Amino acid sequence: MERRVVIIGAGISGLGACKYLLEFGFNPIVFEVDDGVGGLWRHTMDSTKLQNNKQMFQFMDFPWPSSVKEDNPSHKQVLDYVNSYAEHFSLIPYIRFNFKVIDIDYVGGESSEEMKSWELWGGNGRPFCSKGTWHIAVQHTKNLSIEMHEAEFVVLCIGKYSGFPNIPEFPPGKGPEVFNGKVMHSMDYSNLDNETAAELIKGKRVTIIGSQKSGLDLAAECANANGVKHPCTVIQRTAHWFLPDFNFWGVIAGFLYFNRFAELLVHKPGESFLLGLVATLLSPWRWGISKLVETTLKWKLPLKKYGMAPNHSFLQDLSTCLFAVYPDNFFDKLKEGSIIMKGSQNFSFCREGVIIDGEAKPLESDIVFFATGYKGDQKIKNIFKSPLFQKYIIGQATSTVPLYRSVSAWFGPFFFIYLFIITLNIFSCHFYVI
Repeated sequence: MERRVVIIGAGISGLGACKYLLEFGFNPIVFEVDDGVGGLWRHTMDSTKLQNNKQMFQFMDFPWPSSVKEDNPSHKQVLDYVNSYAEHFSLIPYIRFNFKVIDIDYVGGESSEEMKSWELWGGNGRPFCSKGTWHIAVQHTKNLSIEMHEAEFVVLCIGKYSGFPNIPEFPPGKGPEVFNGKVMHSMDYSNLDNETAAELIKGKRVTIIGSQKSGLDLAAECANANGVKHPCTVIQRTAHWFLPDFNFWGVIAGFLYFNRFAELLVHKPGESFLLGLVATLLSPWRWGISKLVETTLKWKLPLKKYGMAPNHSFLQDLSTCLFAVYPDNFFDKLKEGSIIMKGSQNFSFCREGVIIDGEAKPLESDIVFFATGYKGDQKIKNIFKSPLFQKYIIGQATSTVPLYRSVSAWFGPFFFIYLFIITLNIFSCHFYVI
């Protein structure tokens, strides 16, 4: 039987999956909605650069070129690197660009009761089984024609930080519909070309809802464009830990936190008694490292002055991947007044702009950006045709899907090189998420 494999997405994970499948003798088809490889790196703000040190963000069999001198390359350099990887390993012929996967459905296989009883690989320990196939409906983005494909194995490399923006809900008369200005999500801004994006924010009074990575990057971009004449205001509900860079005392942070010893410090789902005991015994060490980092950041940065000191531990943000790196010269922009931070648990719209807690006058704005994240679980749910799989995805306790063999979720963004370790096993022996 031919072992047909479909990969959805030609970003970093999709390219890695394709390369390794070819090495094992498969003939995969990769469907990519864009007209080139790179995933999110094709849709970023002009100021975006790699947060991680490049040593922590590279394919293990394809190092960065010597021409890239920066520790944190720009998004253009990252995209060039990813394109070079695809060309070097001759992956382009296996990619069908401008094809959007509408839905996938498992047909002719086991009953839902049988699938629910499986633990790994359909219960037989093998990645391919004799029952059932995945039916994949794809649509060409240019001529809108639809094709049907079948495969015994599907690898989802669609990411969770795109496609389905998280937009807050408002009571009647309190939402964007009453605002005279423009409202958009940071995702839509990132999808604009650089010239259009620059023109959109030039000379505008910008308010940003949300203070995590996309929100602060966008604020820095607005500050660069408008300075103190039209300062950008960031509305922050919860402060999170950010780093000036990923170097602690000359050591890359990833080497401290994302290594095999660090894994022993963290309790993991399904862990053995021995590993649980080790994590418990090492908890003082875990707590001490977190407090050391928190103290250092509060000492080095004026977090309290600008209301940016979190009330929770650094470890909490670390374990949920909610920490990031500040944009270049971010605190200089705060000091000069081109970026203004305001804390508020609630906000609503009015004709002039945004109303926030504790302020009598509305915050007058021309543009309001939602930097409020994405609905990653919804994105994965919607790709399935079967309500059975949709229910499994959306029924998780949190928006973070469980990873294959309970690998700790916080390893994902950094150790993408372990492509086939960091995966999600749903029900079938035919399906992976990377």
